[in-house]
Amino acid sequence: MEIREAVTGEEWNQVYQLLIELRTNLEEGTFIKLSEEMRIEGYRVFGLYDKEELVSLAGVIIRTNFYAGRHVFIYDLVTKSSARSKGCGRKLLQFIEQWGKEQGCETAGLDSGLHRKDAHRFYEGLEYGKYSYAFRKNLK
Repeated sequence: MEIREAVTGEEWNQVYQLLIELRTNLEEGTFIKLSEEMRIEGYRVFGLYDKEELVSLAGVIIRTNFYAGRHVFIYDLVTKSSARSKGCGRKLLQFIEQWGKEQGCETAGLDSGLHRKDAHRFYEGLEYGKYSYAFRKNLK
């Protein structure tokens, strides 16, 4: 298995095919439009590949703010349903943490839906703490 950044059109197609396991309402056209905008803002996707098959991905961006300093923020972390509980997510998250350190990041952070109890246990097992609630308001 190897970890590499998604750069080609085929790799981004694989990203979409796996990402919809997490973002089940994400339509392909919306993915294309938003991912283009996000990449301009610095969004990157790293994938764990078994041969040429994408089995886990992490969509990340580096940001700086007053409460977390320079940090890597993980927007998306998903492992293919058939590859879960095999250490793929852990391996990829550890890669992202090391990559963040190499980019001068002080912390790594992410949001996780309140209903995703299994994901919370996974993150807590990797020493991610619960520091806040994330609030959003629909402006449409």
